[in-house]
Amino acid sequence: MVGAVALLCLGIPQANADDNQWDDENLMSREACQEYPWDSAYKFHIYYNSVQKGAWRNIGYRVYNFDVLRPGGSNPLTYQLKFCSLPSASTPPAGSGTRIKNNAASGENTHPKYTAHVYFSSGYKGVQDVMGPYQYIDRFRNVYNDNASFQWTS
Repeated sequence: MVGAVALLCLGIPQANADDNQWDDENLMSREACQEYPWDSAYKFHIYYNSVQKGAWRNIGYRVYNFDVLRPGGSNPLTYQLKFCSLPSASTPPAGSGTRIKNNAASGENTHPKYTAHVYFSSGYKGVQDVMGPYQYIDRFRNVYNDNASFQWTS
């Protein structure tokens, strides 16, 4: 049981999970907006600016469409995934509170095992930027400010 909980906290992808199953976690978990992204249990970090600068969001689970998250699975309300805003910051980082879809410039994968994919289109389609374990991209080559979905692969 402890192993299962540990895997959940590391943001391990679930092969048969419904695409909306993890929307609650990606939207509302305190891990999503840890003040220091590398301290988060969520191992993918997406940034508003190049070179991992500006506002960020930590993502633990796949996201079918950054603009259409449905907490609870069948929830008729949808939410946009946004870059974090830190209320304690005297000057919020550039991009704070901005929607992630079509606004991300760089990313970092701090997962020791899984590969991170950021896609041009919703539904894990189109060109993508790929980061293996412990890799980062200072400026997305294929999805710079044109990004719509994310998923892990093993």
